[in-house]
Amino acid sequence: MTDSITIRRPDDWHLHLRDGAMLDAVAPHSARQFARAIIMPNLTPPVTTIAAARAYRERILAAVGGADFTPLMTCYLTDGTDPAEIERGHAEGVFTACKLYPAHATTNSAHGVTDIRALTGVLETLQRIGMPLLIHGEVTDKAIDIFDREAVFVKRVLTPLVRDYPGLKIVLEHITTAEAASFVAEADHPIAATITPQHLLINRNALFDGGL
Repeated sequence: MTDSITIRRPDDWHLHLRDGAMLDAVAPHSARQFARAIIMPNLTPPVTTIAAARAYRERILAAVGGADFTPLMTCYLTDGTDPAEIERGHAEGVFTACKLYPAHATTNSAHGVTDIRALTGVLETLQRIGMPLLIHGEVTDKAIDIFDREAVFVKRVLTPLVRDYPGLKIVLEHITTAEAASFVAEADHPIAATITPQHLLINRNALFDGGL
């Protein structure tokens, strides 16, 4: 029995390739290191349809040349996302997952979700077909301290979400708080999380080192 595993070409489960000149510049670097990657859909305009995802995938493949690299496409959710489009995209092998950005929470999120209750049909569909929901987990309430926004999201949004959709596959992206880590570790639901190297190495003390 072996006591070691060698990862020859890992997968990148949260990759921003952007578009245009930036895509052309960075995609070859990712393709040299990774076999597959979950491609984030927050472009301008965002990737909200099957047609947009197919076109973006073709631009990625063109940018990496002949590299053996598989971009796994995601759908950017909006208040008006059609559940039928999600189901068809999944069935046709276009969409691997859906990405939920709270509106105005991060880069290119202006078209994101203003109220998760607007996604009832989408969430029911994702749960039924077994398609993962990837979540940028933070509230955008200006009354909430920026360093508390993930923890408040876990309490306000994620807790009722897993209660109402117990079979929904969820990935909480790039977590930064003990509250998020504990929630995922203790959950009885199909939920996971990603974490970045920089979030393991740098905290707010590094930001303010040397004074404001």
